[in-house]
Amino acid sequence: MTATCLMVLGTTSGAGKSWLTTALCRHYARQGLRVAPFKAQNMSNNARVVAGPGGRWGEIGSAQYFQALAARAVPEVRMNPVLLKPEADTRSQVVLLGEVDRALTDMPWRGRSERVWPHVAQALDALRAEHDLVVIEGAGSPAEINLHASDIVNMRVARHADARCLLVTDIDRGGAFAHLYGTWALLPPEERALIQGFVLNKFRGDASLLAPAPQMLQDLTGVPTVATLPMRWHHGLPEEDGVFDDRTHAPGAVRLTVAVLAYPRISNLDEFQPLKNVPGVRLVWARSPADVAGADWIVLPGSKHTSADLAWLRQQGLDQAVAAHAAQGRAVLGICGGLQMLGEALVDPQGIESLTEGNTPGLGLLPLVTAFEARKTVQPTTARFSGVQGPWAALDGVAVSGYEIHHGQTAPHPAMLAAGAQARPVLGASAPLGWQNAAGNVLGLYLHGLFEDPQALATLFGQATPTLDGVFDTLADFIQDHFAPGVLDRLAQP
Repeated sequence: MTATCLMVLGTTSGAGKSWLTTALCRHYARQGLRVAPFKAQNMSNNARVVAGPGGRWGEIGSAQYFQALAARAVPEVRMNPVLLKPEADTRSQVVLLGEVDRALTDMPWRGRSERVWPHVAQALDALRAEHDLVVIEGAGSPAEINLHASDIVNMRVARHADARCLLVTDIDRGGAFAHLYGTWALLPPEERALIQGFVLNKFRGDASLLAPAPQMLQDLTGVPTVATLPMRWHHGLPEEDGVFDDRTHAPGAVRLTVAVLAYPRISNLDEFQPLKNVPGVRLVWARSPADVAGADWIVLPGSKHTSADLAWLRQQGLDQAVAAHAAQGRAVLGICGGLQMLGEALVDPQGIESLTEGNTPGLGLLPLVTAFEARKTVQPTTARFSGVQGPWAALDGVAVSGYEIHHGQTAPHPAMLAAGAQARPVLGASAPLGWQNAAGNVLGLYLHGLFEDPQALATLFGQATPTLDGVFDTLADFIQDHFAPGVLDRLAQP
């Protein structure tokens, strides 16, 4: 059996490829098809732990993880064989089939394509052999002519799979018909022939005013516009690539303001999506001391480059703002890289995290020290809170499930421990995954996913939030209502 392949391309980044792919996965899964998502190469610091080869755990982009859940499939590394995790503007860590590949990381960008393409093709072929339909997401635009010769994520994948392609554009930006026509025109004829329909996304206004543009575009290209999708401010999925959504005030009167520090290399920000859905919670992406003023909680999230983000935090004066907040006994939470920042020191003797050997002083709010090692911890984790005090006391005794992705290994600072300073372990048994300060208001965790755990959410906020499964169904209903009749069925036909 070889699955039919449906591919979602975009005229730009942010056009709506990821959420549309997710919606299509759920739509076709509800038709009884065996569906798998696929994205050959993703660039994102939002990653999830999934099953890898040989029984090992690996990483894929969060978007493909959610798409697999929407497809009612088990997430695995073949669904995103290449993950690029940016560490700086001109450098990314390369994760191949779930595992960091240092040799590929050190290679020039253009030199990687032929090395990784066999892995991409093999992963896609294997998924096609096991499913009825593979829904493929492209990256950026397929018409980046400077990258076309080394492409492994857009039209090379489409040709390999003989995929039926949709080209989606963000009409809210303006110039949508030019974007669609220009993208189509820059492709060679054999690749244009794969495009089966245009999709106008994020439309606001009277759809009848679009005429006669869709027909004029079809006259020029032979490609029909198969859907006009209204703007959805709150589709319920996390943002894939960055902090784009400033509409972070959930319904109801504000009872709690949570300020998440949005440093340049923030990672796994998708785990905060549930906070946007909790009635009475206001989520603030903080980039300056003014942004955290009046916040009830300050959260230091994960980071792909902890020392660089810590330096940025100091440049903004946010280190003093966090220290003042903690000195007032108010709640501070650090997750993964944020936990490491809260400690006394970051030690990197091999240049693993910063590419240069050396130590970096931490914020000094927890008597901990972190050493970076070449071995990377990547695993799902379930652990129980014990002995939690202060603002986080409601978590005491609660078992939570999440995941770990980190190079750093953290332990109490030996000299400070000898001097009587306390870093109380509060999560995990034999190997602690979380610590508190003596006052109990500062909490640091290696566990990602605290706010995605239903029991933790109910404990902290006293109410349930919309489930991801409900979000997937809503998205599937949405596209079913707005695609032209019969199009979705035709696209999935063997």
